[in-house]
Amino acid sequence: MTDIKTFEFSKNKFDEIRKYSFGSNWPVVYLIENGKELYVGETINIYSRSNQHYENSERRKLSKIHVITDEEYNKSATLDIESSLIQYISADGRFILQNGNHGLKNHNYFDRQKYQAKFEAIWTELQKIQLTQNDLVQIKNSDLFKYSPYKALTIDQKAVADELLHEIKSGNERAYIVNGDPGTGKTILATYLFKQLSEIKETKHLKVALVVPMTGLRGTLKKIFKNIKGLSANMVIGPSDVTNQYDILIVDEAHRLKQRKNITNYKSFDDNNKLLGLGPDATELDWIMKCSKSQILFYDKNQSVRPSDLSPVKFEELAVKKFELKSQLRIGGGEDGEKYIKFIQDIFDLVEVNDDKFDKYDFQIYEDIGKMVSDIKVKNSKMDLCRIVSGYAWPWASKKDANKHDIEIDNIKLKWNSVNHNWVYSKNAINEVGCIHTVQGYDLNYAGVIIGPEISYDPIKKKFIVFPEKYMDMNGKRGVSDIEELERYIINIYKTLLTRGIHGTYVYIVDEGLRNYFKESLLNKIKT
Repeated sequence: MTDIKTFEFSKNKFDEIRKYSFGSNWPVVYLIENGKELYVGETINIYSRSNQHYENSERRKLSKIHVITDEEYNKSATLDIESSLIQYISADGRFILQNGNHGLKNHNYFDRQKYQAKFEAIWTELQKIQLTQNDLVQIKNSDLFKYSPYKALTIDQKAVADELLHEIKSGNERAYIVNGDPGTGKTILATYLFKQLSEIKETKHLKVALVVPMTGLRGTLKKIFKNIKGLSANMVIGPSDVTNQYDILIVDEAHRLKQRKNITNYKSFDDNNKLLGLGPDATELDWIMKCSKSQILFYDKNQSVRPSDLSPVKFEELAVKKFELKSQLRIGGGEDGEKYIKFIQDIFDLVEVNDDKFDKYDFQIYEDIGKMVSDIKVKNSKMDLCRIVSGYAWPWASKKDANKHDIEIDNIKLKWNSVNHNWVYSKNAINEVGCIHTVQGYDLNYAGVIIGPEISYDPIKKKFIVFPEKYMDMNGKRGVSDIEELERYIINIYKTLLTRGIHGTYVYIVDEGLRNYFKESLLNKIKT
């Protein structure tokens, strides 16, 4: 049976720990805290480990040690529970962690399910003694949890991280690109690397910033950095803040870096170019290259969704060392999740879909939009973070008149997102439709995707057809004379929207030709 025993964290009180029945020669997990800061650890000798910790000046600031014990604990179980506690406590917000982020483990072992159930019981007990404040489900749904640097990395994430850190410690000043499809953990790896660079002896003196082009995600990451020891909110910046010299700039969502085309503030863009001594055609990528010795760019060419986004050619022209992330973290169902991602890529790349079975991932094509909206709301009532999203194929009438609706399909009336910043977590989000800019970079439990009338499919020519007049994003099409370029932006929007859902994606397709193409590709996956 799991138990939590509390002792004073004081040298003259450690004898009480020594006399404790689990004080030595038994695997335990422990928390040391002072009401503000906390350290999580595991050991097979808590008496000896307490003495070691007391020699550390940071640990001596702490005043209580809570020892978590169980007669069924083994080393694998305590390592797993330690890792889970670090990840959840870091996102809970009750304490600032003293832990580094280099030792988290995520491995299978005998009877792991049993110990994961025990972890839930531990968390409940920690809530009772006010060491944690939020429920596990609330934390798991939060971006503070999803993007925290306290994460157990996948094998390929760890390999990329280790090689990048080796390059930087070796003094190799150059550009690096980390390519990855949606859900491969680019943002997680970016925050992990930042935390590592701030801790490692060879790199902690370096001036580093995390550049995030998207306002909403930037705000989320600022909030995360504010609550992590050794980091601060001002280490997360936008591209326009890149005016000073840095040793390293890490850029998340680098595909959203801008060029001087279809932007909202030309003067500010031009002023930055002048300030940096660059020509009028310089881009945000040029700012980053000029103001840093090394650059780590996290990139996905299939998530460039506007003419203002830098062309993939600009990244291909860079002299860089390239890495690739392949393991799917967002989409659930393990191998089935990876099959679903491949299905979405194949269907938009006009490749014949052979591997169409992904039974563990809940993908449905709807004939009735009302039913899809209703089903998403039911899912949201059970697990939250289920949202309706769409491409920009309807005017935004409600922006000027809140009493008006924006989208009407078969007598179902819907409104676009009423807020731009952090819409996914806003109170009325479940009753609205989010555009691409509200969800890019975010996870949803379920996504209900409306594919609008701006795109169709010709079964004879076996190609997509786009209708510029039905695409309502003025900044997304102004000055775009090449119809293939516009098609790429629209397809990238839907590729992105269709890969937001962790557990499932429900789709309603306005155009009959495109709907039939999806249905034929998916065969019997239709829900009516």
